[in-house]
Amino acid sequence: MPLVEQSRLHLVDLRYSSRTKPGVSEAFVPHGVAERELAQRFGVSRTAVREAVKALREKGLVEAYSGRGTFVTDGTTQAVRQSLDLMVKIGQADGFHHLAEVRTILEPEIAALAAVRVQESELATMREAVAMMDRAGGDPDAYIEADLDFHLALAEGAANPLILSLLDSIVGILREQRLRIFRVPGGPDRGQIHHKRILAAVERRDSEEARQAMRDHLEQVRKDSAAPATKGSSEVKQ
Repeated sequence: MPLVEQSRLHLVDLRYSSRTKPGVSEAFVPHGVAERELAQRFGVSRTAVREAVKALREKGLVEAYSGRGTFVTDGTTQAVRQSLDLMVKIGQADGFHHLAEVRTILEPEIAALAAVRVQESELATMREAVAMMDRAGGDPDAYIEADLDFHLALAEGAANPLILSLLDSIVGILREQRLRIFRVPGGPDRGQIHHKRILAAVERRDSEEARQAMRDHLEQVRKDSAAPATKGSSEVKQ
């Protein structure tokens, strides 16, 4: 069973077993320490927890409010939401190009903001994600989840909830992109070089270096996206 689906089922069980009343946020706090605790409790990544919460929100079971957490609803209301991944068809010829453009616009400035705003908890998540990618070896799922956690923790470090919402909305197509190109030879090693450079720049609170490190990383991603994959390879990209 996919990790996101496992997390969703865990959260649904938590919702009903705790008998939480509408408007109470005991079991659901999507960001920060509580999110990490849920990930550890379920044995999945923070990205999987975040997407599970998103799935429940789309079903009207919970409502998310920036800075306040995620609250249980009465199950009868459902917000009207339209995710960007419904508009971007990654399988189309221009899909990767459109995704690359969006990332190039957003992520260098996210890195620059994070360098001056990041909290130690977000740095800890980034370090943990880098370590997990180092340990992932030929496991594409482990590498991709850690890769997503790294970039989302960086977005959290920018301390702008709209930025995090924008990235949350394209997590699905980011994963689809990575899954499609994970067989590119040497991709994980190249990605890790850039991840570590970004992390080091953010740790030094050097916004310009963080911005440039992210630009270099996205150029590596663009090249790997266009490179031929090796059939049967166990490596995973970026």
